[in-house]
Amino acid sequence: MQTNYEIVRLIDRPDLMDKASRWFAGKWSVPLEAYVESMEECLSKKHPVPQWYLALEGERIIGGMGVIDNDFHNRKDLSPNVCGVYTEEDRRGRKVAGTLLNYVCEDMKAEGINTLYLLTDHTSFYERYGWELHYGSRRRRGGTVQNVYPFIYQIMSLIISVLF
Repeated sequence: MQTNYEIVRLIDRPDLMDKASRWFAGKWSVPLEAYVESMEECLSKKHPVPQWYLALEGERIIGGMGVIDNDFHNRKDLSPNVCGVYTEEDRRGRKVAGTLLNYVCEDMKAEGINTLYLLTDHTSFYERYGWELHYGSRRRRGGTVQNVYPFIYQIMSLIISVLF
């Protein structure tokens, strides 16, 4: 079942900053203040990164993601990073994440950014959207070591086909 939703950039809807920062903080173990700081920097419009995106169904946030310089890893050369990718459970399987990914890649391309990176352990999901595994690594987060898989996406002229 397809739902009606729209993709918006936070810089086009600054009125959503408080709601968006709380929504992301509720999904990930990152303090609210970190989202607020990043979103304030986004809204300053000084640089194309950071940038935040939302999938809205009416005024309900059903999905979102951001683009930041570094997503909690020590490889500063792997930048910028897609981060905070999340779709509400009751809206999964309805092309929300794929549509967001496509929108983000096109928006970054318009800003002159032709390569994005992503750290994840959801390897098969991103491969469906044209992301390629760069190499495997490990990182420490919250006192535990996790396997992470940095993905690289060359935006250039490639358009992601939405499969979900």
